[in-house]
Amino acid sequence: MTSRLTPKARPAIRLAALALLSAAAAAAHGQQNPANQAGQPAQPRQAAYHDRAALKRTVEEFLQVQTGGLPGQVTVAVGAIDPRMSLAPCPAPQAFFMPGARAWGKTTVGVRCATPSAWTVYIQASVTVIGEYVASAAPLAQGQAIDAGQLVMLKGDLTMLPAGIATDISQVVGRSSNSSLPPGTPMRIDTLRTKPVVQSGQLVRLVSSGSGFSVSAEARAMGTAGDGQVVQVKTSGGQQITGIAKAGGLVEVAF
Repeated sequence: MTSRLTPKARPAIRLAALALLSAAAAAAHGQQNPANQAGQPAQPRQAAYHDRAALKRTVEEFLQVQTGGLPGQVTVAVGAIDPRMSLAPCPAPQAFFMPGARAWGKTTVGVRCATPSAWTVYIQASVTVIGEYVASAAPLAQGQAIDAGQLVMLKGDLTMLPAGIATDISQVVGRSSNSSLPPGTPMRIDTLRTKPVVQSGQLVRLVSSGSGFSVSAEARAMGTAGDGQVVQVKTSGGQQITGIAKAGGLVEVAF
């Protein structure tokens, strides 16, 4: 038997079909996005990246360890990390120095990840060391023996000064400068000469001692040397020996 729908029934059937399709679509969408089931709006899924704050802490902690033995007050500042940089999560990032780099002044620290994803980044940082250093308190003449009254202790950022700056007056007293210096000049140890205790051509006493023996002989210095410096001497028999110059015209030799 064939039944025909009246024109008045057709709109009602069409509306019912649309309602069923809408309900099915809503159910399917709710299964794919559980947030909708809880009545919360769907959030876009975001990729997981390594925390930049954690990356900065890794660099800070590394530099704090590296600067543990420095004199003075140490301050570590890590530079800005590019917000566009995307790194995979890393449970154990490792900081390191490139060859030649050190925890002093402006520097660069590398951070690497081995697993689960391998990556390496380089981050700028700076290390400030505020401490005391030795400077000239009065004009110093070239070759003049320096005494404590001609020196003063100043305070500043040691990383901004030349390498080898003296930080204790005892490192300078008794030495002489290779050039004339005005007041306020930081004292560099590598530009100071030790007062000679042995002069070239001087007769010296060559001494040596060991387990159960001690010997000495006269010799002539073949060079000028300060206390603790290496000098060559020639014995009366013409033998050349190298020793360590000591105060009082002595040269120590180890056998």
